[in-house]
Amino acid sequence: MGNPVVQFQILSKTPDKTAEFYSTLFGWKIDTSNAMGYRQIDTGSTEGIKGGIWPAPPQAPDFVQLFMAVDDVKEAVVRAETLGAKTLIPPTQLPDGDEMAVMLDPQGMSFALWRR
Repeated sequence: MGNPVVQFQILSKTPDKTAEFYSTLFGWKIDTSNAMGYRQIDTGSTEGIKGGIWPAPPQAPDFVQLFMAVDDVKEAVVRAETLGAKTLIPPTQLPDGDEMAVMLDPQGMSFALWRR
């Protein structure tokens, strides 16, 4: 048995803004009903891994790169840009047929859009 990734964490100095961006872009539901400031993410899918958003400590940078599956990379890039994201690598067809784009969200964290 291997050791698959089953959880992701986004550490952000502006966790509420980070949660607002991703929930607006992807329709994720963010649950903040806990005393520790953890924002649990429900992606609305049975596929993929579970995750959440933690407030980053003052000395830590914002970090984590996520690869999100989308039906249409170009359309998702346009939507992300209208929400304040910046494109680092525009939609690119990979040799195996997959398509991806790499972006920075409005808080400066990188993420990728991926279509198999």
